[in-house]
Amino acid sequence: MKAHLPLDDWFHALADSNALPPNAACALSERGFVVLPGPVPTEQMERLARAYDDAVASATGDDVKTGSTTTRVNDFVNRGAEFEALYVFAPLLEACALVIGRSFKLSSMLARTLRSHSPAQELHVDVRRDSTDWPLVGFILMIDEFRFENGATRFVPGSHRWPGIPEDVMADPRADHDGQVLACGPSGSLLIFNGSVWHGHAANTTGAPRRSLQGAFIPRDGRAGTDFSARMRPETRARLGPLARHVLGF
Repeated sequence: MKAHLPLDDWFHALADSNALPPNAACALSERGFVVLPGPVPTEQMERLARAYDDAVASATGDDVKTGSTTTRVNDFVNRGAEFEALYVFAPLLEACALVIGRSFKLSSMLARTLRSHSPAQELHVDVRRDSTDWPLVGFILMIDEFRFENGATRFVPGSHRWPGIPEDVMADPRADHDGQVLACGPSGSLLIFNGSVWHGHAANTTGAPRRSLQGAFIPRDGRAGTDFSARMRPETRARLGPLARHVLGF
């Protein structure tokens, strides 16, 4: 793509890419989430997993956040060329155009490792409807296989169309919901979801961590979770093509 397309032209080019299969677009619209093959071929996932581990191990300071069940490492735009295919993946960008409906940008991309023997996360939405960051599209690249027993993400299909949020109507948002399903898939699968769908990781009852790369896209006039321009390393900037620059909001 050309480097200096007007915003509307970028949006229409991404929306009309025909990279997102029709059944996937339907699932995203009706159920609020879909699992697709990701941008990294199966035979390259072991290399990506090593790069993930190396990047996580070398992260320091405020980029590392240890929560009650997961450990997060911020800004995987700047942590190696191995990760750059994800945020410019055509089916993901077409999904963003479908859900957001106007020009959008990347808000965050980070590593998230669900630690072993961790309880389920509360069901939640990623953004409220009155936020300038709504609509939001979330994505999760499965570094490890997502299974029932290792904390695959649970969703309540169709809940992105409901007016309420889990904390308003559930006595215990950590509890199972009658309508929930688990989004499982092999290593390398890409989970794309509407940020308004009720979701949260299930319990990891295994003795091993479960790794993923995840992030979000928001409307272009929203406030990004990461200021990529301010953090941009020279070696990263030198690799960026026109599409990446547009997606990062430059």
